[in-house]
Amino acid sequence: MTGRQALWLATFGSVTLMAGALAFQYIGGMPPCKMCYWQRYPHIIAIAIGALALGLSNRMLTLAGAAAALTTSAIGFFHAGVERGFWEGPTSCTSASIGGLTADELFDQIMAAPIVRCDEIPWEMLGLSMAGWNAVISLALACLWLLAWRRA
Repeated sequence: MTGRQALWLATFGSVTLMAGALAFQYIGGMPPCKMCYWQRYPHIIAIAIGALALGLSNRMLTLAGAAAALTTSAIGFFHAGVERGFWEGPTSCTSASIGGLTADELFDQIMAAPIVRCDEIPWEMLGLSMAGWNAVISLALACLWLLAWRRA
């Protein structure tokens, strides 16, 4: 595989993941949580970098694309861990312990809670949630970006 082919595949991979996320949101009726949005931003950046890199043939851009893919992969792994209860996520989108709260404090917490929680798995396949799949696929995309960099 040439560096240009790897660059095309890496860019197309982010396009495909974004299209899938939007399809789940608008066709599947699964609105994203806050951490889902966080995973989208690096893909958008990777798509823009890929378009630039394909036009300019700049090796440094491929490293930036790899960094974007690694960033979304890391967020995806963190989000998957939150979904599985391995660690707590941001208090703004996960449920916290309600022990020791007064009725008024609990009511305020419920009223301030977002509609879509980050610690619930809305869909999974083969034991991986969407966040988990994003983490794994984005890690593979980072490898493609690095291959493009190496062969440029």
